[in-house]
Amino acid sequence: MAKIHTMLQGKGGVGKSFGCSALAQFYNFNDRQVTCIDTDPVNATFAGYEALNVQRLELMNAQKQINARNFDSLIETISTTDRDIIIDNGSTSFVPLTHYLISNGVPALIKEMGHELVIHTVVTGGQALFDTVSGLGQLASQFPQEAEFVVWLNPFWGAIEHEGKTFEQMKAYRDNKARISSIVHVPSLDPDTFGKDLSNMLQDRVTFDQAIANTDLSIMNRQRLKLIRSQLFSQLETAGVL
Repeated sequence: MAKIHTMLQGKGGVGKSFGCSALAQFYNFNDRQVTCIDTDPVNATFAGYEALNVQRLELMNAQKQINARNFDSLIETISTTDRDIIIDNGSTSFVPLTHYLISNGVPALIKEMGHELVIHTVVTGGQALFDTVSGLGQLASQFPQEAEFVVWLNPFWGAIEHEGKTFEQMKAYRDNKARISSIVHVPSLDPDTFGKDLSNMLQDRVTFDQAIANTDLSIMNRQRLKLIRSQLFSQLETAGVL
């Protein structure tokens, strides 16, 4: 049985590609093979990580509709896979892809193949809090029981709280708690040190291993990246994503 990890969130710039790249690196760290696919029609940030061998797949046509032929090829890949798959999806294709997956009974089909569909979604703080929490609620209400959910809490844009309530106290979580298999808490980082080091690494589209091995970086730059990797991978270990 393979796990088909799909990152879905209608809000852009909240860390979807970061989550996919971190998940792929966690697989590599554990000597597990994984197939990585980027379907983002605009940014394709995930595909920018050359070390992760990410495949590009155009799921949208010129009319901003799902390209059925290319989507069918993705399903064929899933049907014959002997390894887990990580799929990154852009915010611009969020609505049509979600509708296509549900209307074509893809979650049930993946289960019939003997695989497990895992929907990953990001919730972040600041001005995007309402949109990302709402996106989680929409996904959980629309997808059938064959799909399970992993929520990534990303505090980059601000604390994930509203009127004194943490995420676990919010209605969106309480209503969908049974569907959420795990929560990944992305570390909150000092923007002048840890945060800056991670931001530079992400801009260069390099992995933790590549950055840590880069002797052009200072010893403390690399040390901080090691600590970030350790914190993040510890979260993924606890989440049981493999």
